[in-house]
Amino acid sequence: MRSTFFCIDGHTAGNPVRLVVGGAPPVRGATMGECRLDFLERFDWIRTSLCFEPRGHDQMSGGFLYPPFTPDADIALLFMETSGCLPMCGHGTIGMISFGLEHGYIQPRTPGRLRVEVPAGIIDVSYTMAGARVASVRLSNVPSYVAARDISIEVPGLGPLTVDVAYGGNYYTIVEPQGGYTGLDGMSAPHLVELSRVVRALVREKFKPVHPLDPAIHGVSHVLWTDLPSGEGADARNAVFYGEKAIDRSPCGTGTSARMAHLHGKGLLALGQRFIHESYIGSRFVGRIEGEARVGDFPAILPSIEGSAISTGFNTIWVDRDDPYWEGFQLT
Repeated sequence: MRSTFFCIDGHTAGNPVRLVVGGAPPVRGATMGECRLDFLERFDWIRTSLCFEPRGHDQMSGGFLYPPFTPDADIALLFMETSGCLPMCGHGTIGMISFGLEHGYIQPRTPGRLRVEVPAGIIDVSYTMAGARVASVRLSNVPSYVAARDISIEVPGLGPLTVDVAYGGNYYTIVEPQGGYTGLDGMSAPHLVELSRVVRALVREKFKPVHPLDPAIHGVSHVLWTDLPSGEGADARNAVFYGEKAIDRSPCGTGTSARMAHLHGKGLLALGQRFIHESYIGSRFVGRIEGEARVGDFPAILPSIEGSAISTGFNTIWVDRDDPYWEGFQLT
């Protein structure tokens, strides 16, 4: 049996985005959160076949367009990447919205604005055009908050670290320079991957976050290494680990949201203040704290993230069950 998927490939700030505009499966549920769980249960082979080798790679991410459940929403997004189906993905949203608009798969009710349903909730999006191309996308992300502070771990090769956990659509372990971690300069991507696996495992042993409003969102999935900026005009730099072997090439939208909540909680980032976040490769997102809120008993922020994406081509992918690697694979 052969399944065919028509995709638009591209990247947001250097990190890959594969938007599937033909071949999305008929997921079940009354919300995108329920649809996410149904997809993982019945159609996860689509994710692995499109994201893993030989059709993808360790950094591959993307997703699908669906009709929204919310009456005033324009479109719904379901995300996929090598680590699973995330509740929210900032760079993925920027890329999927850009490609969908540029190629006519998304038709906004109000030009320049969209209301988008994702598994983590409802987000509002604004965008600007430069001719036929989407020049920038700004999304108002889900409420973000600090879930835990001062978790002590002992990392072989680095020694003792004290880390925090923050939520920006996914849960992040946030590592600031201290002790054996002096910053990103001289830290290769393979070394960061190796250390991040250990850090994530150690934090998972000590802390298991559950979203106060949606128990389906739980567990630390990402590690965000912070540092001072390397380029002029930026406010901070990061390297975000996800999946099993990936370092985000973009500044990471949900990671930037988590970091802004973290800095705001420390009194280092004010309401309305612009926050230019630099990635491991030097690409940038512009963040801002648009408001304050609460998530259960936690004080939270309402973050916005702005960035741009570039489509690189169309890709028709066949997944043939006669192929011994039809479900995809990863090297450990």
